[in-house]
Amino acid sequence: GVIFQDFFKYDFRFDENIAVGEISSVHDAFDPAHDALVNGATQDERPIPEAIITAAERSLASSLLPRLPNGYRQMLGRRFDGGVNLSGGEWQKVALARAYMRESQLLILDEPTASLDARAEYEVFVRFAQLVAGRMAIIISHRFSTVRMADRIIVMRAGEVVEEGTHVELVERDGLYAELFLLQAEGYR
Repeated sequence: GVIFQDFFKYDFRFDENIAVGEISSVHDAFDPAHDALVNGATQDERPIPEAIITAAERSLASSLLPRLPNGYRQMLGRRFDGGVNLSGGEWQKVALARAYMRESQLLILDEPTASLDARAEYEVFVRFAQLVAGRMAIIISHRFSTVRMADRIIVMRAGEVVEEGTHVELVERDGLYAELFLLQAEGYR
């Protein structure tokens, strides 16, 4: 799964926004020709696929449900009547849910929490650390609160690797990583 910093914000329903992460796994739930529709059920009466619910829970996008009047079937964005606008951080949780739709052994996240406040970022990364256990994750970030949790940190400058190690190792080396870490930490004093 991959999430880029500039992800798409689809004016689709909440469940459809998540489903685009792996549409083939939930195709029948959105296919008008599916048996449930043929047997008299409308698309809005079909159960929400478990894969979507699980992805929403993993990404914490499920925390948005109390403010979505139609739950998983809520239209997002203002393009349609009754659509609900989401904040940047809320959209990031939806984008993260898309990545969790795939059971990938590799997850690549480019600035995955750039629009989240500090508390939401912490909650997402605590959950993220649990979910990637036994898998490989590559996180591209300029935020040290994000990179500190990594098993291995690779520092790049002008497209070249200049340092590599754990947070503690890199701070002790007193190189570029340590310099940038201390600069960022200075802003919190």
